[in-house]
Amino acid sequence: MPSSPISGPRPALLALVAALAAVVSACGSSDLPSAGETRTIRDARGTQVAVPTRPKRVITLSEPTLDAALALGVHPIATTSGRGQGGVSSYLARRAHGIPILGALGQPNIERVAALRPDLILVDGTSVQDASIVDKLRRIAPTAYVSRTAEDWRSAFTATARVLDRQPAGARVLADFDARVARVRAALGANAAARVSIVRWGGIGLPSVLMKELAAGRVLADLGLRRPASQDRRGPGHSVPVSLENLRAIDGDWMFFGALGTGATGGVSETPADLTAARKALTLARDTPGFTRLDAVRADRVVAVDGSAWTSAGGPLAERVVLDDVAHALAPAR
Repeated sequence: MPSSPISGPRPALLALVAALAAVVSACGSSDLPSAGETRTIRDARGTQVAVPTRPKRVITLSEPTLDAALALGVHPIATTSGRGQGGVSSYLARRAHGIPILGALGQPNIERVAALRPDLILVDGTSVQDASIVDKLRRIAPTAYVSRTAEDWRSAFTATARVLDRQPAGARVLADFDARVARVRAALGANAAARVSIVRWGGIGLPSVLMKELAAGRVLADLGLRRPASQDRRGPGHSVPVSLENLRAIDGDWMFFGALGTGATGGVSETPADLTAARKALTLARDTPGFTRLDAVRADRVVAVDGSAWTSAGGPLAERVVLDDVAHALAPAR
């Protein structure tokens, strides 16, 4: 009698089953993505994406999506480094401590992403411009493109809350922020009409300024504060370089002066790395011809700030840093 079709390979089949069982046992069933309920959402690119109703293994591949997730009480299983930094943006160092880094912003390691078996991946226009990367990510897990470059940070945050199925939490975060804005605005007093400049000092000693569409500029607008003429317009969605010959363009009644350091690459310190970088840059800037003649410098109204929060694409945690810095400088408690 001929042998059964499965009699020959049966030992190999049993060995394979045993090996898979060993992997599951070693990993723990709680580490595996859940095949639970899903919802279909339309992302910022108009793509219909079936996302988990309550995702448990979320990967964020940008500063705004990491910021939003943490603000909503979601702790991602991995992320990418901040813009131009070796780790997460320094203003997120405490909340994001221990989250693995999957590569530089816009250049995630696809193999490492796949190995982590996420059940949801969040990207946006600040992190992914190459559609082929999104296609690769979507072969790994549901991938939501939550916002486009230079989109209002509130809209981007609201979209992220919807994808994560945390709309009530998102509404509370924004309500708390708006209440804080109202309190600070009411306390500005004589500074209510101040012209406020936002400057990022580069590593090679060249300044750049932030325009109205970026998140920090929107916070200043919420507070009713004015911007210098050179910054009172929309820009390209990131900082705009200023030549040293045109240094007056960075001046204002107040100047918030940021720089980027290395980000959070190891332990968590009391002072954010990028605030330390700003203080060092400000010391160097004083040797730049014409800098000490600026009105804000002569009036001692230059405030060193964490550039990773002030010059990022934004999220509620970054904008709370911006709001608190403005409050401390322009509306100190009496």
